[in-house]
Amino acid sequence: MHTAESMATAAGTARPAPGLLHILWLASPTLPVGGFSYSEGLEAAVEAGLVSHEASAAQWLMDQLHLGLARTDLAVVAQALPAWQRGDLVRIHQLNQWVLHTRETQEFRLQTEQMGRSLLEWARHLGELGAGVFEQLQSAALNPPTYPVAMACAAAQSQADHRDSLLGYAFGWTENMVQAAIKSVPLGQSAGQRMLARLAQEIPAAVDHAMSLPDHARQAFTPMLAILSARHETQYSRLFRS
Repeated sequence: MHTAESMATAAGTARPAPGLLHILWLASPTLPVGGFSYSEGLEAAVEAGLVSHEASAAQWLMDQLHLGLARTDLAVVAQALPAWQRGDLVRIHQLNQWVLHTRETQEFRLQTEQMGRSLLEWARHLGELGAGVFEQLQSAALNPPTYPVAMACAAAQSQADHRDSLLGYAFGWTENMVQAAIKSVPLGQSAGQRMLARLAQEIPAAVDHAMSLPDHARQAFTPMLAILSARHETQYSRLFRS
């Protein structure tokens, strides 16, 4: 009879690495940072009739992934990860300020600030388990830490490689946005799973694009999304936070 130890040894490399488990934890929609409470302009797009069914919701999110997330937050995470690992606080401050200065609406800026602060609180409440993340964010004195920069700090504590960290970040965003589509369009759970499958196929290319971007190519320019976000701030009836 095999003991538990011998079975684990036999499994060898089949066992998940600690870094992978850490990234799965950070990517989970149950992470208490409030991502589920934002639609990032999607609810306003539904209100305006731009998104009305599964196909249009999937296309909207694929465009947002490639034209928005990959060129902004994912690119910031890609550059913040090595900066955290080498303790380059000057670089961290530069990236954090870039995020704050390029949010196209008040709604988007409040979202990244709130989620960044919530991640800091998450690390604080973990005690010893989150001590490294909490101490690094505290010592950086970002005031406030933006979400992509704070998440890069948390990911940098793991043993995962940078690409896996970005894949996890993108998938966490995708899960939250698909749930926002299910609630606001509305759609059924099966439609949501089909959308998630389509978006998952697009994530590797978005991550590779983000990792290839130098500072001068990183950008935040999604005019229609900005207009919809601004409208959402005063939308009469809404499910999501503004």
